[in-house]
Amino acid sequence: MTALTFTDRFAGQIAIITGGASGIGLYVAARITREGGRVSLWDCDAARLAAAQAEIGAAHTHRLDIADPEQVARAAAETAETLGKIDVLVCSAGITGPNTPLADYPIADWKQVIDVNLNGLFYCNKFIVPFMVKNSYGRIVNIASVAGKEGNPNASAYSTSKAGVIGLTKSLGKELSKTEIRVNCVTPAAVKTAIFDQMSQEHIDFMLSKIPIGRFGGIAEVASLVCWLASAECSFSTGAVFDVSGGRATY
Repeated sequence: MTALTFTDRFAGQIAIITGGASGIGLYVAARITREGGRVSLWDCDAARLAAAQAEIGAAHTHRLDIADPEQVARAAAETAETLGKIDVLVCSAGITGPNTPLADYPIADWKQVIDVNLNGLFYCNKFIVPFMVKNSYGRIVNIASVAGKEGNPNASAYSTSKAGVIGLTKSLGKELSKTEIRVNCVTPAAVKTAIFDQMSQEHIDFMLSKIPIGRFGGIAEVASLVCWLASAECSFSTGAVFDVSGGRATY
């Protein structure tokens, strides 16, 4: 049997990347494309989608709000019809919400963070899994956060949503363990992307103080782990949580 090389491990595969127009999602999409895959970028920002598609040569894009289950169901069906199948799902879309004590946390902001980070990810997993089952193969990588393990102060909605992503991943990984579909999640410490624009400087400084290595993670460092989990090489890990935290994670 001929081993896959680094440059062709996604050959013939179709990957959906949510939040694919920027940050970690875009870097993952670019790397999968370089390694022979075809990607569909899902994002809510039409201008960024167009720019990202031109930048990496994405095969397909879909503008949607992942917090709307009907939009997600339509996007999954349309992507599968256009590209022929779905092999990989990387759920990278997310928002931070405000940095404020729980007692002062606006209810509308709480609902929005949970809707995007947890409910939206659930919809993407829910509506894409049947296409993977039909194809007898799949890799799902859900982007959580070390905040989902430890709970960052003044970030209750974000921490709660990411803890939910961890639980969902563990549950779905076990459900599908007898198939050729693997479901895992990644729990990064802070990675300096555009999402920092949604945070207070005080919160950014707090996150940096918690990282023993003493710096924020790089997008490429997270993407390399995500791409392994999204590949056929990841065959015996499912329902698992993979840290990329600069030493912050303690369990």
